[in-house]
Amino acid sequence: MDQARTTISKIFNGEPRSYTRFNLTQNMEGDNSHVEMKLSADADEEVEGNGVGEHHRSNGVHGPYMVRRTVRSQRNVCFLLSATLLIFIIGYLIGYLVHRKKEETPSCPLPNIHFEIPSSPVEIETGAAPLMDWDKVKTLLAEQLSTTKLEDAFRDLTSENHQAGTPGDDALANVMMKKFKSYYMQAWTDEHFVKIQELGTKVNRVTFKGKTMDLSGFLSYSAKGSITGAIIYAYYGQTKDFMQLGDVNLSGRVVLVKAGKISFAEKVANAAKRNASAVLIYSEAVGDSSLYGHVHLGSGDPYTPGFPSFNHTQFAPVESSGLPTILAQTIPWSLASSIMNQLGGHTPPSEWRDVSRLGSENDVVTVEVNNVLVEKRINNVLAVIKGFVDPDRYVILGAQRDAWGTGFAEATVGTSILMELARAISHMVKHEGFLPRRSIVFASWSAGQYGNIGSTEWLEGYLSSLSMKAFSYINLDGVVTGGDGFRASASHLLQTLMETTVKEVRFKNQNRCISDNIRSFQSSTFIQPMQMEDAAYPFLTFSGIPSVSFQITGTSDYPYFGTRMDTRERLNIATRNQMSQLVLSAAQVAGHMTLRLVHDHLLRFDLSRYDLAIHSYVAKINRNLLGIQKVGVCVCWIIAASGSYSRAASNLIADIENSQLDNVVMCREINDRLMQVERNLLSPYVSPRDSPFRHIIVGSGPQTVQALLDYLEAIRLRTSDANAEAFQNQLALATWTIQGCANSLEGDIWSLDNEI
Repeated sequence: MDQARTTISKIFNGEPRSYTRFNLTQNMEGDNSHVEMKLSADADEEVEGNGVGEHHRSNGVHGPYMVRRTVRSQRNVCFLLSATLLIFIIGYLIGYLVHRKKEETPSCPLPNIHFEIPSSPVEIETGAAPLMDWDKVKTLLAEQLSTTKLEDAFRDLTSENHQAGTPGDDALANVMMKKFKSYYMQAWTDEHFVKIQELGTKVNRVTFKGKTMDLSGFLSYSAKGSITGAIIYAYYGQTKDFMQLGDVNLSGRVVLVKAGKISFAEKVANAAKRNASAVLIYSEAVGDSSLYGHVHLGSGDPYTPGFPSFNHTQFAPVESSGLPTILAQTIPWSLASSIMNQLGGHTPPSEWRDVSRLGSENDVVTVEVNNVLVEKRINNVLAVIKGFVDPDRYVILGAQRDAWGTGFAEATVGTSILMELARAISHMVKHEGFLPRRSIVFASWSAGQYGNIGSTEWLEGYLSSLSMKAFSYINLDGVVTGGDGFRASASHLLQTLMETTVKEVRFKNQNRCISDNIRSFQSSTFIQPMQMEDAAYPFLTFSGIPSVSFQITGTSDYPYFGTRMDTRERLNIATRNQMSQLVLSAAQVAGHMTLRLVHDHLLRFDLSRYDLAIHSYVAKINRNLLGIQKVGVCVCWIIAASGSYSRAASNLIADIENSQLDNVVMCREINDRLMQVERNLLSPYVSPRDSPFRHIIVGSGPQTVQALLDYLEAIRLRTSDANAEAFQNQLALATWTIQGCANSLEGDIWSLDNEI
């Protein structure tokens, strides 16, 4: 028996009474709970001698020989039985242990499972890209960017005619492709076939009191036809402006509004809600220059909503719900002034100083729109500088390439900055030893004038590929329109990075930074909500990619966007002949943000900004709900979800503070948790096709927290939009969107907050 025990001991490499232990989970105090599995039985009851016992001793009739023979036989039988039993036990134990070894690996990873440490330690990657000092990175960028280089880019990229889908647009695309390749970058094109509206052979016209004017400006995606109706003035066409018209019946009437404050599409949508039949839009700032734009309340090709416009791809015929159902047309200031001087009817609000009367039923106008729908082939041009640690994670810099005319401020400046940053950073990588941890994608978009079509179609085409890979978008459209102020619109995650950047970048190559020279920093915050017409808006609200736009501005808005008067000469006048220096400052702002995002071990995302935003909205909902009795809804659940986000953000911040920055795996895991925040604030309960801007904080649609406040206001005022049931449903969906974001932020499934 002792020999058998020794054999078993050798098999399991342990003592006869041995146990194997493995950690199964961890309790809340951090102590490990264990499950013990007994591999060998406690010592069997020992038997003396041969293991038979002495009660078989007998003095039988066969004498001593037979007794000895009987005893010997009994001993042989007992030994045989013992050996058989021992073999059976050994086989059973071996089979049992093999079976347990198969079950030892759990179906999902569990924390703190102990593995045997190999004799030779495994090499752990600690960062393939040595971290260059940030001050040196800034110095290298400053050495590469100059007004001289920017002037060269202006000459290469200035074009009188580069409307989307034209030979001029294709020529600029070829220039960008050649430049990218000359910088030793991998470059490629992204082709789409999109539908846009243009002027047809039959002109658009407006007739007022017997005087007809043919018009060269137009609004793409307007409804077509001819209508006649009484005209009424509605200032900027904002929701509050229509509310100030009181109970004036707008059904069938033509609304006259001024350009500015909100997009053309929003003006037309607001008028359509009041049952108007047409909208005329003018700009007093550009005189009689023709005004161009679009009125699709959305982004991308409105005839392929939610999916890309690739060639030879068959989709069911469908239209975006953002297409207007009424006519829309721009008119020059001379015609608008003539109409306003002849209006009768009611007296306008005191702040509406453009007119003395709003318009009567006798002030009849005829609007005729004859736009034609055509298909255009457009090409986006993209290039990449690959990262050295996480090449599959990338920041995107993008600029619109097309314009109605020269489009110098709107398109040429941004495209020039894009090209110069590509040249400068590729030089830093190739010759100066800068090794970005993550990749940088440079994108030149087409058809931006028609509602960010090029960029949105790219997002729709590659949304699954971009998920958890593209972590930021920096928009370069219209970044310089003056020299007195600075404004930005950004994801809450990037607002702190923007604030830090303007304190680092020098203003017009002076010794002082932008924030010390720009007047807007002395008054109020320069970060404003992102608007739907912003080129970064679909990246943020459709794709969940943290995005930012910025602009060095003048004392008033630059009036030439959307006209053929947007030239270098007029931008130079608006900037007091300091255009090149201001463009250099804008390039440095974009370059600093880009390099920060690919230089640091951890992404500079500020989780606290969304925490403040969520708490603010929840407090408003709670406050507004207190005065409404009939809704009968408790906001305790959304308050709890808000608390879950706060705790998850705090936990991740603590993880960041305790992280080992030279551990690539740990940094990647933390960065992935940071990247998930924006995407998890996209409501999973609405269709990307029907409600593409799904972000519940900064998006647009019934899923947003702002829509919850609008529901409550409608219920309080007892308007036709009042719907308590819809409010309850949307409140529940918003609650679980926030809770889901908090759960994802926690990381591991066993770390989730289950208080809600």
